[in-house]
Amino acid sequence: MDRQAYHYCRLKTRHSGSSFTRVFFLLPRPQREAMTALYAFCREVDDCVDDAINHATAHAEIAEWRREIEQLYAHCPTHPVTRALLPAVQRYGLPKEDFEALIDGMAMDLLMDEEGRRYAALRELGLYCHRVAGVVGLLSARIFGYQDPHTLKYAARLGLALQLTNILRDVGEDAARGRIYLPQDELAQFGVSEESLLTRTPNGDFIGLMQWQYDRAQQTYAEALALLPAVDRRAQRPGLIMAALYQHTLKEIRRAGFPVLQRRVSLPAWRKLGIAVRVGWGLDAL
Repeated sequence: MDRQAYHYCRLKTRHSGSSFTRVFFLLPRPQREAMTALYAFCREVDDCVDDAINHATAHAEIAEWRREIEQLYAHCPTHPVTRALLPAVQRYGLPKEDFEALIDGMAMDLLMDEEGRRYAALRELGLYCHRVAGVVGLLSARIFGYQDPHTLKYAARLGLALQLTNILRDVGEDAARGRIYLPQDELAQFGVSEESLLTRTPNGDFIGLMQWQYDRAQQTYAEALALLPAVDRRAQRPGLIMAALYQHTLKEIRRAGFPVLQRRVSLPAWRKLGIAVRVGWGLDAL
C-alpha cells in the first residue's frame, strides 16, 4: 500500500462526514484500506461534477478519470486515489467495468445539469441508480468477502435501496441544484409539478408522492435482504449496518411528515452509533 496515497484517501473520506465511512472500523486492515480507497474514488468522481466551476471543466475531469481507470488496470495509476486502489483491485478482483459504470453515472448527473435531463419512469432511474450505487454495492461486497455468488445480487439490490433513500432524503437539496430524480410519470400521477419542487412550494399530493417513494425504498430493502445467503451474513455486516441506518432515516423522514423540501433529515450521532453496535453484534435482526 502506498501510504501517502492512502493518507490522501483517509482525509477525503473523513471530510465527507458520511455514515458509510464510520462502519469501516469493523473491517480488518486490508479491507478497511480498500474500502477507504473505494469511497475516496466515489467522492472524487462525484465532486468533479458537483463542484466543477463549469460544465467544460466537469467534462474534462470525467475524461481524466476514465483515463485514470485505464492506467489503474494497466498497473500504472498516477492519482493518489487510484494508487491506493491498486492493491484492492489486485487482491479482491474488482472489475474494471464497475468503475467505468460509476463514472457513467456521474456523467448522467452532468447531463442533468447541462440539459435539465429528467427520468421519465422508474426504469430509466433504475439505470442511474445502478451506476452510482449498485456497482458500489457490488465492489463493496467483493471487498467484504463472500462465498455464495448470490451475495452479489443482494449487494446490487441493496445499493439500489440506499440510492432510493438518498433520492427521497435529498429532494430539496437536489432541487436547489436544479435536479429532479423523481420519475416524471410519478410526478404526474400525484399531480406534483417540477416547478413546485424547484421552488420548494409543493402542489398536488406531495405527501402521497413521498409515501410512494418511501414504500418502494422499504420494499427494495426487503428484497435485498431476502437475497443475502446466510453463509455470508457475517462478512456483509458493514452493508447490513448501512441498511439499518438508512432504514431508520427513512422512518424518521416519514415520522416528521416528509419535510424533505425544507431540510435534510438525519439521525443524531448517538443514535447512529447505537444502531451500528446493535446490528454489528447481531442484537438487531434486519
